[in-house]
Amino acid sequence: MLKAIILIGGPQKGTRFRPLSFEVPKPLFPVAGVPMLQHHIEACAQVPDMKEIILIGFYQPNDELNRFISSAQQELKIPIRYLQEFAALGTGGGIYHFRDQILSGGPAAFFLMNADVCSEFPLQEMLRFHRQHGENHCGVLLGTTANRTQSLNYGCIVENHETNEVLHFVEKPSTFVSDIINCGIYLFTPDIFGHIGTPDLFQMHEVIRLEQDIFTTLAGQKKLLVYKTQHFWSQIKSAGSAIYASRLYLKQYHQTHPERLATNQDGTPKIIGDVYIHPTANIDPSAVLGPNVSVGKGVTIGGGVRVRESIILHGAMLQDHCCVLNSIVGWDSTVGKWARVEGTPSDPNPNDPYAKIDSETLFRDGGLTPSITILGCNVNIPSEVIIRNSIVLPHKDLNRSFQNQIIL
Repeated sequence: MLKAIILIGGPQKGTRFRPLSFEVPKPLFPVAGVPMLQHHIEACAQVPDMKEIILIGFYQPNDELNRFISSAQQELKIPIRYLQEFAALGTGGGIYHFRDQILSGGPAAFFLMNADVCSEFPLQEMLRFHRQHGENHCGVLLGTTANRTQSLNYGCIVENHETNEVLHFVEKPSTFVSDIINCGIYLFTPDIFGHIGTPDLFQMHEVIRLEQDIFTTLAGQKKLLVYKTQHFWSQIKSAGSAIYASRLYLKQYHQTHPERLATNQDGTPKIIGDVYIHPTANIDPSAVLGPNVSVGKGVTIGGGVRVRESIILHGAMLQDHCCVLNSIVGWDSTVGKWARVEGTPSDPNPNDPYAKIDSETLFRDGGLTPSITILGCNVNIPSEVIIRNSIVLPHKDLNRSFQNQIIL
């Protein structure tokens, strides 16, 4: 018997995902047409003998989260529940606090994953790898290869190439350690709680982090293994990385959910590449969408509109002949006729197979870093203006063009 734990975190003080996280908890933000968290849950539900999925975080329970959980349970026929932390306890502290709930029913092992990663989730391969390597270890870490420079932004894993044991683990080192990085997806046996629950650790830390406090100690003790994946993987830390993650998931839909991809038919808009369109969206046949576009519930798109590399959230209206590129258009926002909303893509280097998306800093050299354009909810863009590389907070009526600005 197996279980899966997904760490969904809680309201963040940082600004990298705002203004989008004002309206909806970040794990429920739609990526490739479905909430970010649903990709994790669908992957867990496909693992044989998966008995339960537990979400752990410090969001207050709300209608949106409850609705998502009940619809996911009905669709995937698997029990899902949410356990709320009384405070942020860290990746190790959260699972240790709820260890009785996790261990109830006697699971042989459990998956643990962070909500803010996008991946092909090779969970069944990890399980096979775990079983092939016997009983002596208590955890398998999913790893992938990064380039030397970017590896410093992640947890770095040094492995024994013959046995796949983790010899050394350093979280965000200051100098190069290894090009194998931690993906934030793990498979543990119940023995891990014995290593988290040492009295010394609890006296020293209020928050227990698996990466800094547990993995660094267990590395070299033959307790941890690393399973390296060649499949796609990316973090979703910023709004820009949500558009990149959307592209990866839309491409994966060809194998997993071809019914979610729009196709070219008579009387429908022209589709280029991978596009998701919600069945309730109303789109003029003369519009051109794609590649990498997802259109949410109840969206209206007028004649001659061009949308590329963008996420259009529910209830938005794109009026005739407007152009939306590398942008996120928020809930119930309107883009006027002949307006142009454009951002700068923040994709990894396409010439480096091991490049990852960079963690964006909001400001650089005294100005706003060129990135995707984000319109918060209920933003009104007038006709015939250009909004470029800007962030517009919710409920704004703009009356002119803007470039490289945060509009408060």
